[in-house]
This record gives sequence, structure tokens and C-alpha cells, in this order.
Amino acid sequence: MTLFLGIGIAGLVLLVLSLIFDGVIEGLFGGVNVLDGLFDGLFSLPVIAGFMSMLGFGGAIVLGTTDLGTAPATAAGVAAGVVAGWLTWKFSKILMRDQTATTPRGSDLVGSAGTVVTAIPATGYGEVLLRLGGQPMKFSAKSAEAVPYGAEIWVEETLSASSVKVRKVER
Repeated sequence: MTLFLGIGIAGLVLLVLSLIFDGVIEGLFGGVNVLDGLFDGLFSLPVIAGFMSMLGFGGAIVLGTTDLGTAPATAAGVAAGVVAGWLTWKFSKILMRDQTATTPRGSDLVGSAGTVVTAIPATGYGEVLLRLGGQPMKFSAKSAEAVPYGAEIWVEETLSASSVKVRKVER
């Protein structure tokens, strides 16, 4: 039973190390690229750690709760390890597919609608409220004509990171 518990604990330690050092351990063997892409992550460190943990703990549970012996405990541990390794592999593939959206940029504002919060004089700047990445943001705004407070505007051009050129929406 001590051997099974040792394997299970070693698997947990390997899993913690793979999470903390995330790729550093794999990078140590960077020159050996024999299996790269061959098994699509099936032999990654978290998968091996999950397999080892369940092999050890599954075997210890069977050995400690039954009178079957070492061979059946090993078989049960291997079966539990294969299931845990497969689930880890599947979940890691799903998580790796989860990509974030691109960071919004000022040029994304061109063509968006907004509202004037500080009147825009014909020769100067005012302020408009726009949405960038779903968040309301204030920008300095310039227009060819005077635009009053509360008017709807349309962004024609991004002048800088904090200012835009707008035109009044005619209704």
C-alpha cells in the first residue's frame, strides 16, 4: 500500500510542479522534439501526473478496502489512471481552444455612434461618450461644425489615443 500511496503523491507533486512551472520543465528538453505533435498533447506533463495520481490512489483504495491483492489493485489503479489521464487530456484541449478576443484599439471606434457630454465648438474640442470593448469611455472630440450637448454623433476618424473626429447625426 505504501508503494501505491507514494506513486499517488508523486503524481500530485508532478501536477503541482507542472502548474507552477508551466512549460519550464518541458523547455528543459527543448532539443528533443521527437514526439512533438505526434500524440496531440496525450503525453503532456499534466496528463502523466493525472495518470500517476490515480494509479497510485486507485490502487491504494482497492488494496486497503478489499482482500484482492496487489495484481487486481494495480489493474484497478491503471484503469482509474487511464480514465483520469484521458479526462485531463480532453479538458486541456478544450481549455487551450478557449481564445480571448483581441484587445480593442482606438481605430475600432471609427463608425461607432456616441453622445456629446461636453458641447463641441466649431474650432475646438468637446467630449463624447463612446463604447470601446463594451465599456463606456470619454474621448476628446473635434468636429467641423458646432455640436451641442446631448447630440448623437458618428466617429469619422481617430486622431489620437484619446481624441476623435466626429460628425453630428442628422435626424
